[in-house]
Amino acid sequence: MFRCLLLLATLLGAPAFAAPDGAAMAQMLETIDDRQRNGGDYKSTVFIETKQRGKADLVYQAEVLRRDATDSLVILFTKPQSEAGKGYLRIDKNLFIYDPTVGKWERRTERERIGGTDSQRSDFDESRLALEYTPTYVGEETLGRYTVHHLKLAVKDGVDVAYPALELWVDAESTNILKRQDFALSGRLMRTTYYPEWMKKFSPSKGEEIYFPREIRIFDEIEKGNATTVVIQEVDLNSLPDSIFTKAWLEAKSR
Repeated sequence: MFRCLLLLATLLGAPAFAAPDGAAMAQMLETIDDRQRNGGDYKSTVFIETKQRGKADLVYQAEVLRRDATDSLVILFTKPQSEAGKGYLRIDKNLFIYDPTVGKWERRTERERIGGTDSQRSDFDESRLALEYTPTYVGEETLGRYTVHHLKLAVKDGVDVAYPALELWVDAESTNILKRQDFALSGRLMRTTYYPEWMKKFSPSKGEEIYFPREIRIFDEIEKGNATTVVIQEVDLNSLPDSIFTKAWLEAKSR
């Protein structure tokens, strides 16, 4: 009888499984987070290409340095020359920007557009979906050639994030995120992000492989035609000096 029902569901195109409950969805988010969590330090070189309607395309190069154990993050721009030395520092759950042309620090919100592009702090930081959001299940869908789990996420009380609601399309086979949409409190769609390629690298601190997106494509849903592509290269998972995650280090690099 079960085989007959399974065959019927397949022929009709209906999902032949029970939708995951709250615990299963929370575990899915924890798996996504854990696969990207190094547990130690992280360093990469990134290239950020931004397209803005009516303007010439711009390409930036930056170093991203992360210490997941303390939620610390540094983004230091190295190219072009006009942006070299500008940097962001996240410490004690606060995000700051340093502008070497004026020599001072300013605090920024989670909605800060990194370097004026469509990227944000969360695009470079470790994944914290399970800690920040509560999921609900939309359904099993097809995205290109992939079978995906479509989830809706709502921010938990007291958590500061760039967007209070988002939707995820998660590859059912690999548990990698393939598509994400970010929504304002009003429900307006703000950004659509695609992750066309994921890479993995062995982490000495974790003792196993971690995953990271090779490329992130971000589309501005408010200013149509604006888009940002982030390409991640030269990932290094070895330990970094403690001095890096300080204002003094970033100021010295900016001179």
